[in-house]
Amino acid sequence: MKKLIALIALPIIAITAIGCNPFAKEADVASQNLSTAADQFEIPRRIVFYNGITDKYLLTIEGLCSLGNFDAERELTVTCKTGPGQYKKDFLGLSDNVTYFVEQLDSANVSSSQYRVIFKPSVIIPNIDVE
Repeated sequence: MKKLIALIALPIIAITAIGCNPFAKEADVASQNLSTAADQFEIPRRIVFYNGITDKYLLTIEGLCSLGNFDAERELTVTCKTGPGQYKKDFLGLSDNVTYFVEQLDSANVSSSQYRVIFKPSVIIPNIDVE
């Protein structure tokens, strides 16, 4: 039993230790924590896509939104929480003349001295649908 606990605790300690950087700047820690809070749908954002040639807005998305990584070349995903347990995901293509910017609408209380780490056991053991 002690070995099992040690096997579970060791990766958690290792991940936590990796996140502890004694040389991290205060702004870097706060920035990382703001990103983590936004990815947890805690911070309202406005995402605006605009045409750089015509100077016209093409699309505006507002709400508790998280930006995804580029899933494909020149594509951005935006996932927004629309209600309790309800989400909406948009795929947006970028081109040479279309770009975007993200504005954080409200300030947020985040630590500038400690990194925020979130463990979700439900992600480790996912729901499996059998067809």
